[in-house]
Amino acid sequence: MFVDHAVIEVAAGKGGDGAVAFRREKFVPKGGPAGGDGGDGGSVIFVADPNLHSLLDFRYKRKYQAENGAPGANNRKFGKGGKDTEVKVPVGTLIKDAETGEELFDLDEPFKTATVAQGGKGGRGNAKFATPQNRAPRQFEPGTPGEKRSVELELKLLADVGLVGFPNAGKSTFISKISSARPKIADYPFTTLQPNLGVVKYKEYETFVVADIPGIIEGASEGKGLGLQFLRHIDRSDVLLFMIEAFAEDPLADFRALRDELRSYGESSLDKPFMLAFTKSDAVDEERIETLRKIRAPGVEGEPAVFSSVTGAGVEEVLDRLWATIERERRE
Repeated sequence: MFVDHAVIEVAAGKGGDGAVAFRREKFVPKGGPAGGDGGDGGSVIFVADPNLHSLLDFRYKRKYQAENGAPGANNRKFGKGGKDTEVKVPVGTLIKDAETGEELFDLDEPFKTATVAQGGKGGRGNAKFATPQNRAPRQFEPGTPGEKRSVELELKLLADVGLVGFPNAGKSTFISKISSARPKIADYPFTTLQPNLGVVKYKEYETFVVADIPGIIEGASEGKGLGLQFLRHIDRSDVLLFMIEAFAEDPLADFRALRDELRSYGESSLDKPFMLAFTKSDAVDEERIETLRKIRAPGVEGEPAVFSSVTGAGVEEVLDRLWATIERERRE
């Protein structure tokens, strides 16, 4: 099950209290203060794990607590520091303050870490309070509390190419054709209810990742059709492939509608390089294909691609053009 949103509670450990103690050796009848400092509390640290692909675990465990620091001891011995709690999340996880919505950390690289709740500091023992005027202090410092907060986790898939289109535009069939991904495919809208990632082996040695993003409908940027949940995954795609059925009544109007939804969601989506492709070319005649190739959409370089995932016609051309764009983006 794919889950891309969760809210959890994290609490760092409290620092240990400083100790009040005095030396009591046999031949030191008036030993000085010897209370040690308390240990620091453990922190809650998030780690981006490339082996994870969903926030599903956080549906079942919602509270994470680090260990408290131990109090100080006699003979100026420091208390043991509390053990950190490590929380593993998928690469591409955004961490926000659940109360304010403030973005705290973006774990957008493998093994990137973030201290989300800092452990409390251990308190000073009475040995630290000794002065020439007060040689037997009984003061000590309590440990400070660890940070506690409610955080919102939002997963945005990392992909080289994001497939954008209305429901039933052929995105799932395309990704199953070019990669080993096997999404559910059927001839009705909203077959895909969660994003799918596919690794494309291009030529002999190159690979790139394609994200099959569930179909977008008009009003998606306002939350219709689970739109906001789907649109967030477009943020992390370097290149967008707009896919429209070859037999669409008004292909250019469909393209504009998709672009408008992305614009409403966030202007940054429009800064990405993109391609326009018409799918299901096996369902139309050659005259229609030639007409589609002559369409010039705003922002599209060159003529649109026309292909069929069923017959394979034109698929190689799409991959070649995608790879050229990906390489250019990586260089820049």
